[in-house]
Amino acid sequence: MWLEKKGEALIVRLEGELDHHYASKIKDGIDGAIMVGDVRKIIFDFSRVVFMDSSGIGTIIGRYKLMQAVGGSVCAFGMSKRLNKIIAMSGILKIITIYKTEQEATGGCG
Repeated sequence: MWLEKKGEALIVRLEGELDHHYASKIKDGIDGAIMVGDVRKIIFDFSRVVFMDSSGIGTIIGRYKLMQAVGGSVCAFGMSKRLNKIIAMSGILKIITIYKTEQEATGGCG
């Protein structure tokens, strides 16, 4: 994972497996970046993610709740068909928007 700040947006670039081992690192990294900077949008980049379990879903929902508390938003891009299916079944599509590209997400999130 690496974080990239673009204005009020924090782009969270994920890779590999988003499971319980990786989820706590992601939470800590994002939460730390939010506390230090002026973040109003979290944009998850899933283009390099090959697997996600319930811990990953919990991570997304937790960051969504955090952003809602400060009047911000969460969105994502780069979902494979497999991940999109997992996201759809989890109900996350009711609370965040999924974009196809980073450019769409950066311009539309919020």
